[in-house]
Amino acid sequence: MTSAPLISVPEALDHVFSLCSHLESEVIPLRAGLNRVLAKYAIASRNQPPFSASIMDGYAVKDSESHIGATFTVIGEAAAGHRFDATLNAGQAVRIFTGAPLPSGASRVLMQENVTRKGDQITQTAVSRTTNIREIGADFKAGDLLKAPRRLTPRDLALLAAMNIDTITVTRKPVVALIATGDELVMPGETPDDAQIIASNGFGLAAMVEAAGATPRMLPIARDTESALKHVLGLASDADMIVTIGGASVGDHDIVGQVATKMGLLRAFYKVAMRPGKPLMAGRLGDAMMLGLPGNPVSALVTAHLFMLPALNKMLGLGETPVALHPARLTQDLPANGPRAHYMRAQIDMGQVTPFDSQDSALLRILSDANALIVRPPFAPASSTGDTVDVILL
Repeated sequence: MTSAPLISVPEALDHVFSLCSHLESEVIPLRAGLNRVLAKYAIASRNQPPFSASIMDGYAVKDSESHIGATFTVIGEAAAGHRFDATLNAGQAVRIFTGAPLPSGASRVLMQENVTRKGDQITQTAVSRTTNIREIGADFKAGDLLKAPRRLTPRDLALLAAMNIDTITVTRKPVVALIATGDELVMPGETPDDAQIIASNGFGLAAMVEAAGATPRMLPIARDTESALKHVLGLASDADMIVTIGGASVGDHDIVGQVATKMGLLRAFYKVAMRPGKPLMAGRLGDAMMLGLPGNPVSALVTAHLFMLPALNKMLGLGETPVALHPARLTQDLPANGPRAHYMRAQIDMGQVTPFDSQDSALLRILSDANALIVRPPFAPASSTGDTVDVILL
C-alpha cells in the first residue's frame, strides 16, 4: 500500500462513479415522497383548475355588457365547491366568490368593489383591466408531466397532489453501512479512559447520508483486530455502500485495506492528491461499493462531501455530477498551493469568503463554524484579496 501513487480528485471521483450504479425503483405513497428521487414521470390526470374559476369575490357577467353604468339583475350565487347550474343570459349577473366555477355564459367577474347593489340590481362603477377569471387548465392540463429524475421538494408534493396522484415511483433509498474503526474509540455517553476519544465522525456522516436521501446504518465500532473488523464488515454485506472511518492509512494498526482485501475487496484506488483526506480508499466488496475514509474528523467529512454524496446521487439516478462550485471573492491573501488540491474551511457571506487561520484536519469546531470550502487546485498560484476563487457550500 505504501507505494500506491496519489491520483487526482477528478480521477478518484471517476473511479467512485464507476463503482456504483443507479438502483431499482419502488412505488410509495405520495405522503412519503419528501426528498425522494422521482424515478418515473408523473402524469396529471386532470386539468388544474378543472374549470374556469373566479379569482375575486364579485359578480359574474357577460364581458360584452361590461362598462361603467351598466346594470345587471342578480339571479343566483356560486361559491367554491358549488356551481350555479343555469346559463347566464343578457343583463343578468351571478354573485360569485373566489374559487367558484364560472357560470355558463359568463366571461367576466366584476369586483365587488366596482359595483353598487340595491336589492337584486347591481350597477357597475369601474372597469378592471382583466376579466378576473382563471381559465381551465391555466396551471396544468391533463397529460402534463412532472419529469424525472427529480429530488422531490414540498412544492413538488403539492403539485403532485393537485395532479391527483397518490402514489409515486421513486428510486429505492441506498443503504449505507457506517463503520468506525479503532481501539481508541468509544460511543458518546460512555466514559473513555485516558487513551480514548469519542467516536464522532459516524454521527456527522449518518446525518449527511440521511440528508442525501439514503438510509444510514451505524454498525458497532470495529476494533483493531482482523477478527473484529471482519465480523463488522460481515454485518454490512447487504448494504449498497460500506463506509469505513479510519484504519485506512499506512500504520501497523491501519488494517481496513488488508482485511477487506482478504474478504474479496476489488480496490480501485488508494491515496488521493488532496488535503485534508489523502488516505482515501475505494473499491467493491461483494455487491457493495466501499469507501475507506480517513479517521481525522475534518478529513472524513470533507472526503464524504466530495465522494460519498456524489456516489449516492448516482445511485439515486441523479447522474454523475461533482459537487457544485460557486465563485466568491477572497477577503485576504492566500499563498501559492502545493501539489495536492486543498479544501480550506472558510466562512462565506454575501459572496465574500474568509478562510480560517487554522486548517488542522482534527479540529471539528472549525468545521462546525465553516459554511464553505475554498477549493485550491494543485499548484495554484498565490491569490490576492478580491480575487475570485471557487468554493463548495456546506
